[in-house]
Amino acid sequence: MPLHKSAEKRLRQAARRNERNRARKKELKGVLKNMQKLIDANAQKSEVEAAYRAAVQKLDRLGVKRYIHANKASRKKAQLTKALNNYTPTAG
Repeated sequence: MPLHKSAEKRLRQAARRNERNRARKKELKGVLKNMQKLIDANAQKSEVEAAYRAAVQKLDRLGVKRYIHANKASRKKAQLTKALNNYTPTAG
């Protein structure tokens, strides 16, 4: 337990920031999983492209805002781009 008033405030701030960070990272995971789910489900190329755009937008925002490291955002974007370029929906 904090003994000083300023330490109590820092504890409150840290808790709020922790919640915010967790929420942003959870949103990112959902967007990335959505794209992977569409690829696995053999969805139309346009649907996968829409999911790709949403994922890249989220990665850019979180990288700039320092919720995740900029290099991680760049790496994930490269992986998604590679997955999109190699994606060809198969009939059946």
